[in-house]
Amino acid sequence: MLFFAGFLCCNSSFASNNPPPPIPPPPPGLPIDGGLVVLMFASVILGFYKIYNLKKASR
Repeated sequence: MLFFAGFLCCNSSFASNNPPPPIPPPPPGLPIDGGLVVLMFASVILGFYKIYNLKKASR
């Protein structure tokens, strides 16, 4: 009986360790705001163009 109690208590010492988690992929090399300034200028120019056309059409 003592043998079985010792076997049950020490069973976890024979278990193998879990493998390490996989390495996460590297982040993309492009910056998030790569074309943000160009997009802002384009939207301002398009906005002025649309307003100009609306005002010209209402005359």
